[in-house]
Amino acid sequence: MTSPALQRRLGLGDAVFIGLGSMVGAGVFAVWGPATQAAGGWLLLGLAIAALVAYCNATASGQLAAAHPTSGGTYAYGRAELGEWWGFVAGWCFIIGKLASCAAMALIFAAYAAPPGWERPVGILAVAALVGVNLLGVTRTAQLTRVIVVVALVGLALVVAGGISIAGSAHPAGLAMGSPYGVLQSAGLLFFAFAGYARIATMGEEVKDPRRTIPRAIVLAFVCAVVIYTVVGAVVLTTLGAATATSAAPLADVVDAAGWTWALPIVRISAAAASLGALLALIAGIGRTSLAMAREGDLPRFLSAVHPRSHVPHRAELATGIIVIAAVALVDLRGVIGFSSFGVLLYYLVANLAAFRQGGEVRRYPRVLQVAGAIGCLVLAFSLPWQSAVAGVAVVLVGIVVRAARLHFTRAA
Repeated sequence: MTSPALQRRLGLGDAVFIGLGSMVGAGVFAVWGPATQAAGGWLLLGLAIAALVAYCNATASGQLAAAHPTSGGTYAYGRAELGEWWGFVAGWCFIIGKLASCAAMALIFAAYAAPPGWERPVGILAVAALVGVNLLGVTRTAQLTRVIVVVALVGLALVVAGGISIAGSAHPAGLAMGSPYGVLQSAGLLFFAFAGYARIATMGEEVKDPRRTIPRAIVLAFVCAVVIYTVVGAVVLTTLGAATATSAAPLADVVDAAGWTWALPIVRISAAAASLGALLALIAGIGRTSLAMAREGDLPRFLSAVHPRSHVPHRAELATGIIVIAAVALVDLRGVIGFSSFGVLLYYLVANLAAFRQGGEVRRYPRVLQVAGAIGCLVLAFSLPWQSAVAGVAVVLVGIVVRAARLHFTRAA
């Protein structure tokens, strides 16, 4: 029996909010400390580099999505433009990188929402609950994402207002300027925050008029996220200075420095909501990429089922939830951010190469953007902490070896 198809239910606003829900997530509340440790006073330069590379990747994704309006994102684009192996590498990198992102989001949510000692159980419950929301259907996902993004933006507005209120009186300790390598490493870590526009592209079979809607939604969501991150980053640096590098909750510290203790619970709620929004969209994106890979046999075909009533890839999303729950129980937060960035940067390397191959009527952006994006992805990926790069290369090689073995035994049979 033929599996039911996904349905086109999402408009431009839904797609933009899903992208924003992924980008304005836990990263904006948690990434400033590790990035400042690497770049020091050059943090905003690292942010600019991350944004530039992300913009190149966003234009590549938008151009590809307009030509290939199907689920799977760069997995599908890589197969169509470059060949099956390129598509597999992109899909595998996306899944491993975003599974790590899911674990990071759940842990950051729990850090803000759970009492001491209960972080991991609360993180596990959050993953289970959001998998349940995704299983209800993509319109439920989009509706909840809108609410979460609004709550997160309220908290960020309070942080910015608090920082501005003491702009003339705050005299934080100055930051030393980081090395060029430190700036690149910070850009790689900050890239973790910008990769959410991929969620829009992976949902190509559920967006109305995808050839027009997806490219517009990607650019709109990305521009909004860049503005938000730039303003918040500048406020954090000018308010906390050197303390940014050692702060576990820099945005809460900004509000505290302003003397706005009444706002601390609101900021904590906003951070928790932003983490949930990113986690919700990530689960949806992983499910769609897993669906596309399962259809082609690159993941078990069991995962290619679409539920007849909710029209979501329910088996793929349940499998995602199980793996993320296991990761939340075991992983360290700081390590998974670098690992996630490495996997996703390789994913966008393939996207840029695939978009570079396109020509004719489907071309929307100059090829120089894809060249810059591909070079940027490679440079940032291997500027990350060496542990993240080594672990990422190892896991990618495992996927390649397993696929090669499967193909060998399939042909032999």
